[in-house]
Amino acid sequence: MKDGKVGVAVVGSGRAGLIHARNFAGGIKGARLSAMIDPSPQALASALGELSMARGFGDYRQALEDPDTDAIVVVTPTIYHREIVLAAAAAGKHVLCEKPMAMDAGECRAMIDACAGAEVKLQIGFMRRFDRGFQKARQAVDAGQIGQVVLVKSLTRGPSVPQPWMYDIAKSNGPLAEVNSHDIDTIRWFAGSDITEVYAIAANYRCPEAREAYPDFYDNVVMTTRFANGMQGCIDGAVSVGYGYDARLEILGTRGVLFVGGLADGTVQVCATGSGLTRPAVGSWRTLFLDAYRSEDQAFVQCILEDAPPAVTGKDGLEAVRVVNAGNRSIVERRPVALV
Repeated sequence: MKDGKVGVAVVGSGRAGLIHARNFAGGIKGARLSAMIDPSPQALASALGELSMARGFGDYRQALEDPDTDAIVVVTPTIYHREIVLAAAAAGKHVLCEKPMAMDAGECRAMIDACAGAEVKLQIGFMRRFDRGFQKARQAVDAGQIGQVVLVKSLTRGPSVPQPWMYDIAKSNGPLAEVNSHDIDTIRWFAGSDITEVYAIAANYRCPEAREAYPDFYDNVVMTTRFANGMQGCIDGAVSVGYGYDARLEILGTRGVLFVGGLADGTVQVCATGSGLTRPAVGSWRTLFLDAYRSEDQAFVQCILEDAPPAVTGKDGLEAVRVVNAGNRSIVERRPVALV
């Protein structure tokens, strides 16, 4: 490590990639941004300009050969995660891999084994675990404030139209992966148990442009889950809703209920003649979870510097992918699917 700081390269300069890059460029103790990587010359040039840095690569392999890079953050489409993480492990680089971890359980296990064999850290990007509201909720649950947890419900509804590659379920694993991976990890985290059975229903209501070429694409999904410890779970996911970014959590216990999040943005309300009472909605996850991303990146660096286990492990990523795969199978087969 140069100057005692972890050199971090970010692979992918899209929306989440730039959030991580901005963090490591300044504000993460014990770290520095060593390089940006993107195969698109235009996207790379734009990112380097925004970050006021000169070091960028068009191929992630160049960063793995870079002695100034100690770790990488993988923020690419899911189909490339396994390849990049295995190469990073072989190069002795620590890894923060964005969700979804991979396309299937076999890929996840290969990534876990490669990083363990190379003795490098592997952290998965479930940033909601680092959000202050979610952490306070977890503390309340652990303190027994609502009794024993019975049911955990989590929803995520995104306002924007999916990127074209996401319509292909074979390449993206669909909204259950791209949108609801966070919800799957959240309900598993609060239940304190693995999911053993799922039943999901889904359909395409808002994306007519995808129906002909991708008849199996869905923009709305509901999934119920059974946990090994007997608890229950429910996930609600949607894309292209338009009205705002909607992320909420409800935890029902034997002696109470707990809520996290809401659609309203901040506490400002406006009441005017002719328009009535209005309150702005949350516009994007990029602002809602900005502090959580920063805490997540700091935790990644700390686990490297302290040689400690990551807060969110490859096992957490693996279990979420297993649930995604089972959920997609349940949608197609129209029946409950057990996770074996």
